[in-house]
Amino acid sequence: MGRWQSDSRGRLQEAALALYAARGFDQTTAAEIAARAGVTERTFFRHFADKREVLFGGSDLLQEQIVTGVVQAPGEWGAFDAVAAGLDAAAAMLGELRRDLSRRRQAVIAANPELREREMAKLADYATAVAVALHQRGVGEPQASLAALAGMTVLRVALDLWASGSDERDLPTVMRESLAELRAVTAGD
Repeated sequence: MGRWQSDSRGRLQEAALALYAARGFDQTTAAEIAARAGVTERTFFRHFADKREVLFGGSDLLQEQIVTGVVQAPGEWGAFDAVAAGLDAAAAMLGELRRDLSRRRQAVIAANPELREREMAKLADYATAVAVALHQRGVGEPQASLAALAGMTVLRVALDLWASGSDERDLPTVMRESLAELRAVTAGD
């Protein structure tokens, strides 16, 4: 059953998103996703721990990219500028994804309270990791936590805007403009 075909992971993601959209997340099984992708259920579980991970797989890599961006920011940069470097790293990684895939993913998450909660938990994990990286840069509290949480809010807002496809800007541009909007709000503009 399809073992020789390439990109099983990508086909599983496509199949899952199509089934989630058509039938709903809760009504879709891993076996149905595997069958639609032309692979075995065992292959599904080699790529994903469960059907939620189709939507959240790669979050560890994303967190690593963000933290690496923060850590590698020039030492003289302040907390929020370092977080901005982490967001640039995230945008570079995520911007390579297909916008239509992101749009379908966001629609599935928006329709399911459990998935929205999981997404918020992932963002909280990212913020915690970013705050730790800021502490290592010598940033104290509450600045480290505030900068980290604000940055993850920018990440979420920018991803939602980009995935909506309401304009043709690329993700790095949307990310930078969302960050600029937050800076304007906090400056009192």
